[in-house]
Amino acid sequence: MFKQFIGWKFVLTSVAVLIIGTTIWFVSNLSKNIQDEERKKVATWVEANRELLRSETDANLNLAIDIVTNNTTIPLILTDEEGKILDSRNFDSLRIVQDPNYLPQELKAFKKQHPPFIMEVDAKQKLYNYIYYGDSLILRQIRYYPYIQLIVVTLFIGIVLFALSSTNRATQNQVWVGLAKETAHQLGTPLSSMEAWLEILRENEANTTIATELSKDVDRLKLITDRFSKIGSVPKLEETNIVTQIENMTNYIRKRAPQKVQLQVHSMEEELPAMISPPLFDWVVENLLKNALDAMEGKGKIDISIENHSTFITIDIADTGKGIPKMNFEKVFKPGFSTKRRGWGLGLSLAKRIIEEYHRGRLYVKSSELNKGTTFRIVLRK
Repeated sequence: MFKQFIGWKFVLTSVAVLIIGTTIWFVSNLSKNIQDEERKKVATWVEANRELLRSETDANLNLAIDIVTNNTTIPLILTDEEGKILDSRNFDSLRIVQDPNYLPQELKAFKKQHPPFIMEVDAKQKLYNYIYYGDSLILRQIRYYPYIQLIVVTLFIGIVLFALSSTNRATQNQVWVGLAKETAHQLGTPLSSMEAWLEILRENEANTTIATELSKDVDRLKLITDRFSKIGSVPKLEETNIVTQIENMTNYIRKRAPQKVQLQVHSMEEELPAMISPPLFDWVVENLLKNALDAMEGKGKIDISIENHSTFITIDIADTGKGIPKMNFEKVFKPGFSTKRRGWGLGLSLAKRIIEEYHRGRLYVKSSELNKGTTFRIVLRK
């Protein structure tokens, strides 16, 4: 599913680049052709004006007038040799009246766009006028078209990728929930049978020690079943002393950890209430501690630091293990990512989901250094 999603992203991006690249090339050529045509039209207009000045026949005069009056798209400004504006064509007449700086600003822009045409007014006195012109509205619209298309294509791809991402996330959630519910269901039947056999063992006093130890394992399986059953449903959060909750889980892991591993809990306060789901929160702490133990390979130290802030609580779980490369800080929380041979890559992903979706907190890699250790941070809102 994930690889297929990445493939779709690549295909969509490639198609978008191809469309935009082709459009820019086509519009660039089209704009150049239109620009050449407009320059020819302006040259014809200038020539028509010259004919008006020197024509003596009605036929030539009428033709020149038609050419001059037919230009209704290309903006023109006529100036004398000193740059004084004498006339203008195809501008907003109302704006010319309201804004005295309008035409001078347009003239300044035209001078940068195109070289002027020079028209002789009086040969004897050597008087000349200059015709400056700008791009027509249709040419400007064509030039803006690729940018508009770029925005539209980008929005389209963004919407498609968001839809694919949402679908992918929804599918993953369904898999998570289905797997968890099925696991809880499958554990329920043998648990009931084990409880019945446990009661039979207790009837014989000689089996008291065995029954006691077996009862602990049954309770542990009940806890695991309860955790899985809560996945997919909104858990009930209750005010709990977070310090005691973490110490209890640490004591549980300490009994099962190698002797050369030290686990310590550091807190300035003995009681620190937080709204949590105890079974699910224990699951998160257990996963993080087990990952720390795996990273240290039988020896080292794990420090759990609990700090109280004005609006939130932070829990840092620091180990002295092999560390995580910085490029994998986010990847470690992705389903399926694991550095262990037989790892499923679900522990940290599930832990992050529990903290961020169910407790509205945060779980991330605070820091890590290869061969020195890693610190995971949990942030819980009060």
